[in-house]
Amino acid sequence: MEVISERIWNLVLEHGPSVIYALVILIVGMAVCRIVRAGVRKALTRANVDATLVPFISKMAYYLALTFVIVFVLARFGIETTSIIAVLGGAALAVGLALQGTLSNFAAGVMLLVFRPFDVGDAVDAGGTAGKVVEIGLFCTTLHSPDNVKIILPNSSVYGAIIKNFSANETRRNDIVMGVAYGDNLGTAMDVIRRVLDADTRVLKDPEPLIAVGELADSSVNILVRPWCKVEDYWLLRFDLLRTLKEQLEAAGCSIPFPQTDVHLHQASGS
Repeated sequence: MEVISERIWNLVLEHGPSVIYALVILIVGMAVCRIVRAGVRKALTRANVDATLVPFISKMAYYLALTFVIVFVLARFGIETTSIIAVLGGAALAVGLALQGTLSNFAAGVMLLVFRPFDVGDAVDAGGTAGKVVEIGLFCTTLHSPDNVKIILPNSSVYGAIIKNFSANETRRNDIVMGVAYGDNLGTAMDVIRRVLDADTRVLKDPEPLIAVGELADSSVNILVRPWCKVEDYWLLRFDLLRTLKEQLEAAGCSIPFPQTDVHLHQASGS
C-alpha cells in the first residue's frame, strides 16, 4: 500500500498541474466559445441577416471554436494532434463528397438568404417554374403555382438558373398586340385605343402608354398597346383591356382579322 500510495502521489505531482491547467483551459475555452456564439448571433441580427441563418451560423462558430479548444487541451497532455486534425480533415472530405448534392443545395440556400433575389410572397419565375414564394429554406424553396399547386425546388436549381422576380418593382408594362384589317382606318383605331386607356384609372399616366404600329403582318396591321400599371393590377387590367379593346374597336367599325386564304379559280379554255 505504501508503494502504491507513493506511486499515486508521484503521478499527481508529475501530472497534476498539467491536468488542472488543461481543465482550466477547457472551462475557460467553453466560456469563450459561448461568448463567441452570442457575439456572432448579435452581429448577424444587427446586420439584418435572415433569421434562418442566424442560429445555424452561430452554432457553427461555436463548434469550430470548441474544436480548437479541445485540440489545444489534448496537446497539453502530450497527445499528437497532427494525426487527429488529419483524421478530421479526411472525415470532412468524405462527408463532403457523400453529401455533394445536399451541400450544393445548402450553399445555394445560404446565397439566396444572404443576397435575397426574392422574398417570401414575391411572384417569381425560377428556372422556368413560376409561382408565389411561400418559404425559402436552407435546402429547398417552396412555391405555390397560380393554380395552387405546391412546388418544392432544390435551391441549387433555383440559384443556378435565371430568376425573374415579378414583384421586385412597383410597376409593370402590359404588352398587348391588337390587329386590325388592312382596310381599316389606323387613325380611328388608335384613337379608340387611346380613349380606352384614358378611361381606365389603373393605367398610369407616367410613363405614358405607347400606341404604335408594330408590324404589317400577313393578315392584319398589328398595333402595339403598352400601358403601365401597378404590379397588383397587371393581370386584371390585361384581361379587361383585351375585352374592352375588342368591343370598342368593333363598335368603331374596325374588324379583328384572322388568318385566311383566298382561292382564285380560273376557267380553262375550251380546247
